[in-house]
Amino acid sequence: MNTLHLSAREQKDIEQAKQILASGELVAIPTETVYGLAADAANPEAVKKIFAAKGRPANHPLIVHIGSVEQLTDWTTDIPSEAYTIASAYWPGPVTLLLNKAPQATPVVTGGLDTIGIRMPAHDVFSTLLQSSGMAVAAPSANPYKKLSPTSAEHVLNSLGGKIAAVLDGGDCAHGLESTIIDLTQKPFRILRTGPITAAQLSETLGEEVLSPKAHSVAVPGNVTSHYQPNTKVRLVDAENLPETNGNKIAYLHLTPLVASAEFTAKQMPSDVAQYSHDLYRSLDDADKWQCDEIWVERPPVTEEWFAVHDRLNRAQSKL
Repeated sequence: MNTLHLSAREQKDIEQAKQILASGELVAIPTETVYGLAADAANPEAVKKIFAAKGRPANHPLIVHIGSVEQLTDWTTDIPSEAYTIASAYWPGPVTLLLNKAPQATPVVTGGLDTIGIRMPAHDVFSTLLQSSGMAVAAPSANPYKKLSPTSAEHVLNSLGGKIAAVLDGGDCAHGLESTIIDLTQKPFRILRTGPITAAQLSETLGEEVLSPKAHSVAVPGNVTSHYQPNTKVRLVDAENLPETNGNKIAYLHLTPLVASAEFTAKQMPSDVAQYSHDLYRSLDDADKWQCDEIWVERPPVTEEWFAVHDRLNRAQSKL
């Protein structure tokens, strides 16, 4: 398959992307978080192609992206008032609501579960595409299963080129980490995947505590133990107590200033959490190309605003 490289700056290319989706094929589309691999969510055969392209198990649920709050009732049922409160505060934006699925929602999207994740993306191009087409799309990250999520069209083409119909190039993603997922199917509400919107923010918005457990048994996108991994082994390290290199060539993504060393190919990461999040997947992808034996990542600060970064790094870390 020849994967088309379309431009989000060209209206004709956006229209072509819509036509490709309507025909039942896959298009990688930019969101404010990462690039999503989109298929018409109402077309089970199209959605199945997502799993085939990614090599993703069919029992792993997908997130459905909508262009208006009114579409919530097309896909979900028993919607609590808090869902609309969160939507009013954060949509379009990087928070996904886990709700009970509507009877007509295809089980291909939900991985056979009775719940479904829904969000309204903030990226202008994606929003315009959804609103002008009236379509809802299933769109997990546009990468092979368990590999690094792409934050640029180039990254998508490098990993899925030849396996999907098109990539709609909208430049770099603003956030760089996947959306927060909040479970609204039972109280107390809880975060199932950390992301740009924190439990503290959601608690303040709702006027009640939103839990953020370190472990849970709910199947949601991005929560397998090993995920977001480059091909090179990743190890989290502490700057004040670096391990021995044992003669290995090390790619080192660090926060603390580093004295130049022949043992390391190093890159200093931003100290600002938003910029760090934006750069993380791209930096890991770059480090993967340096032909080192391992990638070391300096452990970031352990505060709530960094929890989403820690979650991704802990899953990316090779089980040595």
